[in-house]
Amino acid sequence: MKKQFKFMATAAAGLESLVAKELRHLEMENVTIDDRSRVFFDGDLSSMAKANLWLRTADRVKIVVGEFKARTFDDLFEQVYALPWDELIPFGCQFPVSKAKSVKSTLHNEPSIQSITKKAIVKKLQKAYHRPDGMPIPENGAKFSIEIAIHKDQATVTIDTSGESLFKRGYRQEKGEAPLKENMAAAIIMFTNWLANPNRSFVDPTCGSGTFTIEAAMMALNMAPGMKRDFAFTAWPWFDRNLLEQEKSAALAVINKDLRLDIQGFDIDGRMIEIAKRNALAAGLDGVIKYKQMRLQDFQTDALDGVLVSNPPYGVRLEDDEAVAQLYAEMGKTFAPLQTWSKYILTSDLLFESHYGAKATKKRKLYNGTLRTDLYMYFGKRIK
Repeated sequence: MKKQFKFMATAAAGLESLVAKELRHLEMENVTIDDRSRVFFDGDLSSMAKANLWLRTADRVKIVVGEFKARTFDDLFEQVYALPWDELIPFGCQFPVSKAKSVKSTLHNEPSIQSITKKAIVKKLQKAYHRPDGMPIPENGAKFSIEIAIHKDQATVTIDTSGESLFKRGYRQEKGEAPLKENMAAAIIMFTNWLANPNRSFVDPTCGSGTFTIEAAMMALNMAPGMKRDFAFTAWPWFDRNLLEQEKSAALAVINKDLRLDIQGFDIDGRMIEIAKRNALAAGLDGVIKYKQMRLQDFQTDALDGVLVSNPPYGVRLEDDEAVAQLYAEMGKTFAPLQTWSKYILTSDLLFESHYGAKATKKRKLYNGTLRTDLYMYFGKRIK
């Protein structure tokens, strides 16, 4: 059984630098971002557990089984066969090749890539476990989900350690019509200046099911995002579950229980406010966040310093351009008096600034799933 691994953490386009920053903060070894924006790091089984438990902006953590050139299907078969599958997949476990992807490569037929990869692994395990040719390998146990990606003839073969995507924290009991993924919400909060001083007010005036407010509270209190869920690797026969329990115990010990936060979420839909409250309760944040049914146009505050983050309905979601334009104009008027507050607004509407009535200090391109969006940043004036 291998003791040291090369891992790859995947993320939405534009978030790779945040994932690398998180991994360095977790003291992972040899953290690098390659020219394809993939984030790699080295570690052991405890590192695997810790990364899955703590990463807020990543999608998945994968073991890199091997990397090689493959221009023919014979190359592919032989190179996959040569990898140490018997050190990773115990007899009787499932090992589906769940995904094959090819970009700008000689081998471009993805179903064939998938099929040949599977055949090579079967052949290797038949030899390792002394099974005659033609005798199938039983696959009834824990799942090792294998992926192969070929880019410019360079193949990378991985095993997924996470199971469900890491954005599924386990606290979201219910969601709205167009929920923002938790890891994207966490990334946007990291792009703000709020975490530098979380004693300031944090407000989401279009909070929906509460994702921004819950992620902000968890980050400020230093709560590990994976505490409420399980991972694929915990079912693997050679993983000692005590390692994950040790990481969870260590995570509980570093929660900042004494920090008092001013985090508020508003929404015009009372049903969504109730959902947000239930989600916050499931996240272990009962009483930490204040929720209220209210139109964003009615928001007022006496606080001199704060951060406002919003993922308002946009064109694709409202399907009414006039309603969108009016909403953004009302946002601009409502937020204009908050000159010392910083505002961060996510939308896919390229005309947002003209509707809002002010040009953003900075703009960042992000992807909400496959939808290209922009994070419009309005930095508040410094308080004298």
